Amino acid sequence: MITNTELEYKGNLYPDQIVDFKKDSDKFYFTTQNGVILEITVIRNSTIRFRYATDHVMEPDFSYAISPDAPRGYKDLKAEETDTEYLISTAKVKVLVDKKSMRVQISDLEGNIINEDELGFHYEENYTYGGNSVKMSKITQSGESFYGMGDKATHFNLKGKRVHNWVTDQYAFGKDQDPLYKAVPFYIGLHQNKAYGLFFDNTFKTHFDFAHERRNVTSFWAEGGEMNYYFFYGPDMSRVVRSYTDLTGTPELPPLWALGYHQSKWSYFPESRVKQIASKFRKLKIPCDAIYLDIDYMDGFRCFTWDKTKFPDPKKMISELNEDGFKTVVMIDPGIKIDRDYWVYQEAIKNDYFCKRGDGPLMSGKVWPGQCNFPDYTNPEVREWWAGLYKELMSEVGAHAVWNDMNEPAVMEVPTKTAPLDTRHDFDGHPCSHRKAHNIYGMQMVRATYEGVKKYVYPKRPFVITRAGYSGTQRFASTWTGDNVATWEHLWIANVQVQRMCVSGMSFVGTDIGGFAEQPNGELFARWIQLGIFHPFCRVHSSGDHGDQEPWSFDKEVTNIVRKFIELRYQLLPYLYTSFYRYYKESIPMIKPLVYHDQEDQQTHFRTDEFIFGEQILVCPVQEPNAKGRRMYIPRGTWYDYWTNETVEGGSEKWVDADIDKIPIFIKEGAIIPKYPVQQYVGELKIEELQLDVYYKNGIENSMIYEDAQDGYDYTKGEFSLRNFKLTGKENELILQQFKDGNFITTYETFKLNLMGLPFKIKSIQLDNESIALKDVKMNGSNTIHVTKEFTTLHIIGK
Repeated sequence: MITNTELEYKGNLYPDQIVDFKKDSDKFYFTTQNGVILEITVIRNSTIRFRYATDHVMEPDFSYAISPDAPRGYKDLKAEETDTEYLISTAKVKVLVDKKSMRVQISDLEGNIINEDELGFHYEENYTYGGNSVKMSKITQSGESFYGMGDKATHFNLKGKRVHNWVTDQYAFGKDQDPLYKAVPFYIGLHQNKAYGLFFDNTFKTHFDFAHERRNVTSFWAEGGEMNYYFFYGPDMSRVVRSYTDLTGTPELPPLWALGYHQSKWSYFPESRVKQIASKFRKLKIPCDAIYLDIDYMDGFRCFTWDKTKFPDPKKMISELNEDGFKTVVMIDPGIKIDRDYWVYQEAIKNDYFCKRGDGPLMSGKVWPGQCNFPDYTNPEVREWWAGLYKELMSEVGAHAVWNDMNEPAVMEVPTKTAPLDTRHDFDGHPCSHRKAHNIYGMQMVRATYEGVKKYVYPKRPFVITRAGYSGTQRFASTWTGDNVATWEHLWIANVQVQRMCVSGMSFVGTDIGGFAEQPNGELFARWIQLGIFHPFCRVHSSGDHGDQEPWSFDKEVTNIVRKFIELRYQLLPYLYTSFYRYYKESIPMIKPLVYHDQEDQQTHFRTDEFIFGEQILVCPVQEPNAKGRRMYIPRGTWYDYWTNETVEGGSEKWVDADIDKIPIFIKEGAIIPKYPVQQYVGELKIEELQLDVYYKNGIENSMIYEDAQDGYDYTKGEFSLRNFKLTGKENELILQQFKDGNFITTYETFKLNLMGLPFKIKSIQLDNESIALKDVKMNGSNTIHVTKEFTTLHIIGK
């Protein structure tokens, strides 16, 4: 085991000899001679919490990140003591604590070291603010790679990088610029084909060094608060991501329209312009489900008001848009204009809901309305009031969803871009300064918004979007990556950021398609749409100061390409919705980087461009101009080219043709991909038949289709349809078995099966052990058949 060093080094203090040990149910306490306490909590067999305190004092235990529904429980737990160490064993891992230095080593049951302290926990008194800066250093294993950390705009593998968490309004950010809008202090380590995760649940400004300063050391530290981290063991990366996501939570299912295509701009006004945009979508037959109203819909940028000149009758407008299939999404910011005649301001002043500075005066800062005060969303009473403010907007005016922006909080014309650090917060009864509350301010704002929207759109489901976030924010809102730029480099960044967010627990994510700042040309816009339709949140948004950015804003060729790909998204909605169901139910990310998909393949560890959409669709965007195709890595296995149905063997790089109207899309062999007919908006058509694209495989593959009423809460009471398919392919036969669950009755009665890649001609078909004439399944050529949705086993025999 590692040996002790000096107790003080470069001003840092270290734990010394352990002098006391006690066990209390799932908790173990170790106390050193110099007053450091280590509390180890076994959450699950492979999830262990480490919490350190100094001066013999454990602070009250509180976290905004941890889901109240996080699963707990373990199978085996035992503790042993030797002359030199304590050993805690679960059914999955062993935790060794060195008696001399309190350093920790975590191994699997075979004794392979997974994670090991270098200097381990150390700390330094913060003379400016009081308390400690807390630090942890770990040994970087040979060949170790690092992933995660939220929205970092850098290479997907973080090895050799140093990053920081301090949510920041970073307009037109660049590649490698840091920090950005999210603080997600969670990373995944991978070495010797064993993955683990580490979540540093500390809301102060945090820093992570992934073998940047010293190539054999990974460290993380915070400028205040506790050294409090959770360790997750895989060994599969998928298990690590799921354990972290289980801990911090998943959202409920959104209404299906929230997964459609959305159109936004800063800003669409007046009402006639909004209706003109809506009308053009329908005229050009480009599917769209939502139109966004940015801050210009308000009266002088005052939240919860309307500019009656631009929007004389918002209720009527929203109702008319809804009749044409458009949901209306409105923006709400945190800054409340200082205006004694403004009712929201009056209520907040009367009830003392605004944040105050350290010496007492209200914290104020300039945002769009001018000087503003800011509600303290860390106060439960303020959150309840804020939720209630949505009543008129949602229940009476009829808005469908809310978009919280500027909630870092962003403050203009100050060097820090945010609230002063001495701003005070309630922190749910644990009063603190903005140093501690800054990273969760936006999260608590959108939490309050979510509660209000959920209450006032009931019995429909809420849809809320946030720009700022901390770990766990995914329980309340979807998100996007902030104010990007219309450049090819930003198309690359968008792809990496969304993959990174998905393995960081936040799958309901997208980017401003086409770029927020500056103007894309038609080719860049088309290529961005081709990527964006595969992101869980799909929205075009632009700053509006450089012209329009609608699907028809370029030439006819671009408009047709954009329509083609938006139509593809609408066809794939049941597939995407099923992926969301698995995210909600099983904490499985909706987009999977190649290393997540196949960590055993070393080639995937540094791949950035390719990703798996859902479970079985491989996508690789084209990210440079004038391209007629690109080289890409095809993961191991057999894949079908979506456009040609030709098969390709993976495990190597290949050139793939992809002119401006295509991007490389491949389907895993054996997959069953459900498709709806193209609709102009969700719910426009009654689905008469579900198309299933069946990709032959010589072997076995499982697929799933989840459906429900597409809105409302009946799905929580068993009103859903879950179909699990098992495909078994042999040389001269194909067997499809269906296992059904749930009480929801779909509108369609039949499946249309498109059989791809059959190596034989169909001779006969058996449906649930009964031979049926080929004419009775409406054979269409040799590869399309129509069958009842109720079948249990479909047996196709070849000749």
